Amino acid sequence: MKTIKRDYISVMPKPDGLTAAKNLAEAFEHYNEWHPHSALGYRSPREYLRQQASNGLSDNRCLEI
Repeated sequence: MKTIKRDYISVMPKPDGLTAAKNLAEAFEHYNEWHPHSALGYRSPREYLRQQASNGLSDNRCLEI
């Protein structure tokens, strides 16, 4: 679990530009929804933002990622 480049992009199929763009969009979605980040206490960015919002520590507009 290091980076989106190493964990996703380097292993995804890229036979053409359209497929690469589709796979990249899916990779970013997964990375931001499920991938734990050490800087966030091994939580996903969305999980971190939801927790901050529920604690009243964040602007709810951040949840619109």
